[in-house]
Amino acid sequence: MSRVHLEAEIPAAAAGQRLDRVLARLFPDYSRSRLQHWIRAGAVRLDGMLPAVRTPVQGGERVVVDATLPRDIGEVQPEAIALELRYVDADLFVVDKPAGMVVHPAAGNPDHTLQNALLHLDPALAAVPRAGIVHRLDKDTSGLLVVARNLAAHAALVRQLQERTMGRTYLALVRGRLVAGGTVAEPIGRHPRDRKRMAVVREGRHAVTHYRVLERFPAHSLLQVRLETGRTHQIRVHMAHLRHPIVGDPVYGGRLQLPAGGSAGLRVALRDFRRQALHAARLTLCHPRSGERLEVEAPVPADMADLLQRLREDAGA
Repeated sequence: MSRVHLEAEIPAAAAGQRLDRVLARLFPDYSRSRLQHWIRAGAVRLDGMLPAVRTPVQGGERVVVDATLPRDIGEVQPEAIALELRYVDADLFVVDKPAGMVVHPAAGNPDHTLQNALLHLDPALAAVPRAGIVHRLDKDTSGLLVVARNLAAHAALVRQLQERTMGRTYLALVRGRLVAGGTVAEPIGRHPRDRKRMAVVREGRHAVTHYRVLERFPAHSLLQVRLETGRTHQIRVHMAHLRHPIVGDPVYGGRLQLPAGGSAGLRVALRDFRRQALHAARLTLCHPRSGERLEVEAPVPADMADLLQRLREDAGA
């Protein structure tokens, strides 16, 4: 653990604003959620008093933070697991995660995760929350994840996610022929009967998914999907809600459907594709140090590329 000591004067222009929001601007190296935790833990004093997260400031007060920065990794151990890096500098990594790799250790997946691999790649990530991982992909979704290598980068990237200025574009192969693109704006929450699944539910969290058609096949469509929000299983749930579930999705895809008239080779390829055909293909963000716009792309992985090629061959037969 390491100690954090911060001091500042609340600017007069901040009068009337919530303390946590003001502190996030005064101390940009730390995320607002961490600052809120410190306020609730009594590690923040405002003119010598213990404030609340929502305490309105007046301007001119002296704020002092005396906090402990934990090593958030707990029992997660470094593991020598090879990673495909699409971008590297002193502030961040952009990792091309393979399908089948879990992002964080959890029940049933205590090791061999992306977090284990990152701690081996850069031991300094032990001082950054969740080894610098600021967003996640499902185990069987492939593609790009950004990893912050220091606290300042972590706070900046979390802020971009919260403000929806980080662009995440996916390729998704779905069942059925879509006539045109569109937008799904339906709330997502826990399934009312199966708590391991998500669903479109009235009391769920706001979720928006934009999609457009890149290619059409006799019984399938390849979509480019852009996330406006980032809910658990969002693309998978929204596509299933449209009755165009992602090919191979074991949770939301229903029973395997083989296209009438498809070749024997295509039928085998669809049977053998045992994960959701979803790939995080492009990531755009503002670099946390320079402010320049950064765009990173990842090629379609071999298993999904082979399935698409089979679909193209069948469509042209």
